[in-house]
Amino acid sequence: MTAQVVRRAAVAGSWYPGEAQALADEVDRYLEAVEGLPRGEVVALVAPHAGLVYSGPVAAYAYRLVADRRFDVAVLVGPSHRVGFSGVAIDPTGSWETPLGPAAIDGDVAARILAHGAMVRESRSIHAHEHSLEMQLPFLRRVLPGVPIVPLVMGYQTRSTVEGLALALAAALEGKRALIVASSDLSHYHPAGAAAELDSRVTGLVELFDADGLMALIERFPEHACGGGPIVAAMKTARELGARDGKVLKYADSGDVSGDKSAVVGYLAAAFGSFGSGPASPAS
Repeated sequence: MTAQVVRRAAVAGSWYPGEAQALADEVDRYLEAVEGLPRGEVVALVAPHAGLVYSGPVAAYAYRLVADRRFDVAVLVGPSHRVGFSGVAIDPTGSWETPLGPAAIDGDVAARILAHGAMVRESRSIHAHEHSLEMQLPFLRRVLPGVPIVPLVMGYQTRSTVEGLALALAAALEGKRALIVASSDLSHYHPAGAAAELDSRVTGLVELFDADGLMALIERFPEHACGGGPIVAAMKTARELGARDGKVLKYADSGDVSGDKSAVVGYLAAAFGSFGSGPASPAS
């Protein structure tokens, strides 16, 4: 039998606690503070990927929305911070190490994505030190502990890559109850007022569920979101899989935690699916 390949945690103990109980306690604290979530079916999420103490209170809004729901697979799409390359890198088999236990990769779904996506290629080395997907795992392991993952890192966020990935995901996930997670922070190191102005352009297009508008925005101004391409790919895939609505769940910036509003990073939690106008969920 071939040994399963394990991707070792790269930022445990620095970006988030490396000990299981401490990590679970911190994640649970953020989840318990969430309030005012919409009701409805969820197909895709947007969640930030900074250090847990900074972005965790925002990411919790996305993950509380899907807590204890049933999904077959969680497909994670994030930007590459360390390696420049064309296309999308997939880790197709094995598992990812976390302090809360391993996150298994769904090899069958990964193979389907590879088969449908000409721009997707296997590369474990690109994933080895990238944090954008790893920062989603503490929440996933708490709210959807039995759901396997498929990790995808996007290189250059070109229109052709974004649209090609969305088509590949929609084809590969047909018939699956899949959750797509786009990992992205918003603007970086502007004063809080300027950051809120920049970030409102992204959040406005998310609320409108306007993937083409967001793609056009990030083509002109890539600084609006480090994972803008993954967000657009998630939006387009979600639309193909039946989502009708976009919802901003929470917006904040790093200064809300650090107290320094002179140069902040913006954080967004959002969801795409079908949401009614009824009362909020029990998380409110």
